[in-house]
Amino acid sequence: MNWQQTLFEAIDMRSFSNLWFWIALAVAWSSASHWVLGVPFDMVTRARRAGGVYVSDLEELTRINVNRLLFISSVSGLWLIGFSAFVLTSCALLGFVYFVEFAQALFLLAFPMSLVWLLSIRTALRIRREDAGGELLCKRLSRHRMAVQGIGTLSIFVTALWGMFVNLSPGFG
Repeated sequence: MNWQQTLFEAIDMRSFSNLWFWIALAVAWSSASHWVLGVPFDMVTRARRAGGVYVSDLEELTRINVNRLLFISSVSGLWLIGFSAFVLTSCALLGFVYFVEFAQALFLLAFPMSLVWLLSIRTALRIRREDAGGELLCKRLSRHRMAVQGIGTLSIFVTALWGMFVNLSPGFG
């Protein structure tokens, strides 16, 4: 086996039978549930337990990330929604109409992440509207994390089922 065959086997476009896809899926959802609105969740835990300066650090970092997220969504939100809708629709059509496995994998990864993005915008708006701080801020971030974990769990389950179907079906794999 030469180096070209080894390289193309490592980056195989058959996603559901490729270990790299499953690693990327796990890393994506692990990161999404750890970085809540751009704030590492261990800061929320530390603020709840210790209070004091940790709460003010959490409030400041959350304020910065909420302002950043809402600024991006207000300035280029419609463009992002339009481009995201185009990419997701393209992946869905290529994947589930024309049976391109790589497009299926991208859709099964990107669609739930787009739901997380919309949920993040909603949570950021709520935090700003309520001027959440202290325990209320910790509660909002914890609920957001639970929702992200729920979406992630459902997404991984559906992706695993679809991946098994693709790998075990003679017409697909």
